[in-house]
Amino acid sequence: MYIWLAQKHTRCTYGLSFRLRFSIFTAIVGDITPSCGVPKEEKSRREQAALTEMCKILGGGMRAAAEEIQELWLEYENNASLEANLVKDFDKVELILQALEYELEHGKVLNEFFLSTEGKFQTEIGKSWAREINSRRNSILAEKRKGPK
Repeated sequence: MYIWLAQKHTRCTYGLSFRLRFSIFTAIVGDITPSCGVPKEEKSRREQAALTEMCKILGGGMRAAAEEIQELWLEYENNASLEANLVKDFDKVELILQALEYELEHGKVLNEFFLSTEGKFQTEIGKSWAREINSRRNSILAEKRKGPK
């Protein structure tokens, strides 16, 4: 996905840097998905606490890195750039793609993941990828409803 960023002349390093740090951050706070039922305010509080903890760990000689992480996080949280919006969209694309893979592998229907992202994509590429994933899913579900031929 980040190759696409580079091709479109956005700050590719932003996406890569943020995604790597977000992975570390997720290790602290946990992966809070829509199915967790955590209210948005509580999710934000937990994420801010994890960010503070991560920046403390990076303190001292890593103060510049900690400050950069804080800035990136605020940019991401405030949808302050195209790159922040792309990273958010990529997270949602990854969520529904994983849900689709799980549905196919385990024969379950996970509507809540698809409903939780509906109408929330901010970039054209995110919207396009979500439409494609949903289209494929709908085709698969329609085939399953028909039953064996």
